[in-house]
This record gives sequence, structure tokens and C-alpha cells, in this order.
Amino acid sequence: MSPKAWAAATFLLAASPAAFSEEIGDVSTVFKFIGPNHKIVVEAFDDPRVGGVACYLSRAKTGGIKGALGVAEDKSDSSVACRQVGEIRFNGPIPKQEEVFSERASILFKHVQVVRMVDSKRNALVYLVYSDRVIEGSPKNSVTAVPVPASLRIPVK
Repeated sequence: MSPKAWAAATFLLAASPAAFSEEIGDVSTVFKFIGPNHKIVVEAFDDPRVGGVACYLSRAKTGGIKGALGVAEDKSDSSVACRQVGEIRFNGPIPKQEEVFSERASILFKHVQVVRMVDSKRNALVYLVYSDRVIEGSPKNSVTAVPVPASLRIPVK
């Protein structure tokens, strides 16, 4: 890779606020004779702009032959729970609404996304998980909130 291409790729990764997840565990929901089982996966990620907040995401993963080949479309069922896991810190102002996590749920057009919203009136961070497609998303969603101590105002852009 050329130095210019490397610099551009590094800039794009640094500019992207979306977090990376780590798998905590999974449970099988349907046994498959060929390929992996259908399962529910639990992943964790830290909010990339708010220190001390971690989110736990559970979502369906399709198994079988299509799942093994990476061409299956995962169901839109997912849930999110975000918690304060340390001292809450802001490295600067944050947007009123921002995508903090995205992962593909099909080979091309479907993604599971987590969006952080600021509830300034209640001094809380609200996290919404949903799935989308290029044409039509799913109304299935889950929401959680993390209260911020009253002594610490959320700095909003």
C-alpha cells in the first residue's frame, strides 16, 4: 500500500466514531446438522466518545450453510444495555445524536446499528439499537439509558 493510501485509510479509521465490539459469549437456539447452529451472540463495546460507558448488545446470528459462508441474513431481533463501568468522561463536545456502533447483518444491505442520543433535560445518554436495509428497515428496536451525574453536564455540540 502506498504511503498516501495508508494515510487516507488511517484518517478514515480515526475519523470514524463507530466502536468495535468483542464477543462475550453466545447460546445456540437451533441445532443445524450442517454448519454452525443459529445462535444469540452477546457483544460488548465501549462508547468511543464517552469514557466510562460500555454497551452490551445481544443479537441473532444465522447458522447453517449460509451462515458458515457469510451470506445469511440475520434476523432483526437485537437488544442493547449500556452501563456506567467507570468514571464518565467527555473528551469534548459530543453530537446530539450519533451512530456509535454498526455491524453488518447480511452480505450486502442490512446493518445492526446503535445510536447515542443526548437527553439534555434529564442529563442522560440514550442508546437505541435497530437494523436497517437500503430499502426498508425494521421497526424492531431496543433502548437503554445511562444517567450522567448531576455534577457533570453533557457537553453537546
